[in-house]
Amino acid sequence: MTTVAFLGLGIMGLPMATNLVSAGFDVVGHNRSKGKADALAERGGRAAGSVAEAVRDADVVVTMLPDSPDVEQVLAGTDGVFAHAGAGTLVIDASTIRPDVSRELAAAGAERGLRVLDAPVSGGEKGAVDGTLSIMVGGSPEDVEAARPVLDAVGKTVVHVGPAGSGQTVKAANQLIVAGTIELVAEAIVFLEAHGVDTDAAVRVLAGGLAGNAILERKAAGMLARDFTPGFRLALHHKDLGIATAAAREAGVVIPLGAAVSQLVAAMVARGDGGLDHSGLLALVEQLSGRA
Repeated sequence: MTTVAFLGLGIMGLPMATNLVSAGFDVVGHNRSKGKADALAERGGRAAGSVAEAVRDADVVVTMLPDSPDVEQVLAGTDGVFAHAGAGTLVIDASTIRPDVSRELAAAGAERGLRVLDAPVSGGEKGAVDGTLSIMVGGSPEDVEAARPVLDAVGKTVVHVGPAGSGQTVKAANQLIVAGTIELVAEAIVFLEAHGVDTDAAVRVLAGGLAGNAILERKAAGMLARDFTPGFRLALHHKDLGIATAAAREAGVVIPLGAAVSQLVAAMVARGDGGLDHSGLLALVEQLSGRA
């Protein structure tokens, strides 16, 4: 049985680790808050009290952490994965971090005989629970193939997109599209409501035409009900858009619409709404329209 160490058991990590247990992997989980590791143990996994304990006998290590500094600390810190994992261990970072950091970590891992992939995911909490995530993977073709059984257990669409850091670059593009689409759906809903249109009916017909998109399918009902229970928090999308805008600047690419939505998300976070689901952009559109 393949042993998988899973580090980071939050909104996304815990259901992903649970799906690995269901797929027959021996999963050892570690999280900064012990309760999450205990929750994994209740679902058939095992709880570890430290990174070292989790990765010591692991064949594969998966990390799902909030930001670049967290991943750097857990992987390359003095008591991190690189210091304790055995040579040949496959390290899959499913977090969303800066592409340059992913490239640096892949190189550092290779120096220690480890095979490091960046494999950020898209699909939100529901995708993590259902095992239907879209996974964009950066790294060598051989390592991607070796990781495929693990990735297939948590995702529905698993695509190798290039060398180290490429997965994070594609994820940045994903987050640009998602944020822009949420903003336009929010504007459309406020627009429709202002005209007294049956919004449920409007969403159904819009979803069936060229305007159809995953945000209308998955988020519109909650937006209409003003239910912004977080599946993916605005604070995290704010972080991701910072990655995208920085990477665009580095490449000399202009992203005017992306930059505008990034500022709207930043405004939500600045006023204390970072804990809302990213569909909470609707609340800002309402306020700017004088309809809050």
